[in-house]
Amino acid sequence: MSSELEEAAVDEARQLAADADRVIVKAGTNSLTDDESNLDIEKLDKLVDDLEDLLSRDKEVILVSSGAVGAGTGRIEPSSGTVEESQALSTVGQSLLMHRYTESFDRYDRKVAQLLLTQHDLENPERFTNLRNTIETLLDWGVVPIINENDAVATEEIRIGDNDMLSSAAAIGVDADLLVTLTDVGGVYTGNPKEDDDAERIEAVGANYDQVQDIISETTSEGFGGIQTKVEGARDVSEHGIPAVIAKSTEPDVLEQIATAKPVGTIFVPINGVSDD
Repeated sequence: MSSELEEAAVDEARQLAADADRVIVKAGTNSLTDDESNLDIEKLDKLVDDLEDLLSRDKEVILVSSGAVGAGTGRIEPSSGTVEESQALSTVGQSLLMHRYTESFDRYDRKVAQLLLTQHDLENPERFTNLRNTIETLLDWGVVPIINENDAVATEEIRIGDNDMLSSAAAIGVDADLLVTLTDVGGVYTGNPKEDDDAERIEAVGANYDQVQDIISETTSEGFGGIQTKVEGARDVSEHGIPAVIAKSTEPDVLEQIATAKPVGTIFVPINGVSDD
């Protein structure tokens, strides 16, 4: 692809994202908790305000929310950090998380529903059909479905950011038109922006995916918040013709910017049926 065609493809992807009727938004733990792992009400309210902007545009919104383990950690200090403790903490934090979401959405007279899922729910055809039917009914009712990994019965998924992959699988499975992953960094960078002041944001990912993967492999550290799974999830949906955006949760009016085709974060250009030549 020539640079001119690439620019045109990026502009087209932004417009596809802006025109999306059904949007899945994934919010990570750091986008919802403070430095002490307490649930941050200001951050949560800001997220809900952003979601309301999409809802006020008559879009269907499905939220995939992390934060249960973090919210639980803010209430009970774990002693050893084992998987078993993380599972238990998730059960403490999940009820608090949904309580806060209910309160925040009440400001807009919006109702919410909780769905706790595992990979088995997405892979088993009968279970997924039931899940999809439930989501479709909730959306018909104007209720915002809030999905989270069922950490209480998960094991290694707790430690690998599985909600990133869960959100991409859900986006593909319920025929979403856009996946937005909100995180504590502003997108995909040429380095770890938390450690490298010279790291530059990569505006778009498409034919350059292999180069982006190489950059991530070379620059990722443990403190980089699982950017690999976010990129993999965004790539998965783009391969199904769905645009995806990784953006900073604290960016002012971040979802409004996406809904008005403004450049924000890193957009993944749909590659379904598109040649890289």
